[in-house]
Amino acid sequence: MGDHVLFFYGTLMAPQILHKVIHGQANPEPWQKAMLQFQPAILHGYRRHRVQDADYPGIVAVLEPQNNSGNAGTSVMGTLVSGLTDGDIHRLDRFEGSEYEKKRVNVRTLRQARDGEHKNAGEGLSDESRLRKMLDKTSTEVADEGEEVSAVTYVYTAGKDMLEDAEWDFESFKRDKMAWWVGADESEW
Repeated sequence: MGDHVLFFYGTLMAPQILHKVIHGQANPEPWQKAMLQFQPAILHGYRRHRVQDADYPGIVAVLEPQNNSGNAGTSVMGTLVSGLTDGDIHRLDRFEGSEYEKKRVNVRTLRQARDGEHKNAGEGLSDESRLRKMLDKTSTEVADEGEEVSAVTYVYTAGKDMLEDAEWDFESFKRDKMAWWVGADESEW
């Protein structure tokens, strides 16, 4: 099992795309899936932007004064993935290319949504299923922050002039582009 922990905030939040990049197929063998653990997380002090003429985002540090909680006023929701191997990291580095630089960051894991009726919504599900459920909820509900975890993420370095002001939207990506990225019909994911 690998010992790398990464935070993903764009297309790689979708387990199918992550598997396609590191395993060569959107739905790999069960043993390959079992090597990875997925958990929703939040990165404070960064903002996610759409990259011009692209389906994917980039994040940049926010240079705003800190608020009372010690975090800059902006945060990025994403996925914390552990169990990645050296080979996985090599393939991810090639996938991300020269537009991104790896950076060590501290993220906070996200627990169940604050609404009491969802507290047990993820019990009995696989990591990927729980992640999908949590990510589906995050656009409308705020989750409770858990422990702080050190992780590596890919920060956009190709120039702020290549970023749009608008934030990249995971829901729009899933609806409009994901089937093309994984080479499958929506019903398959």
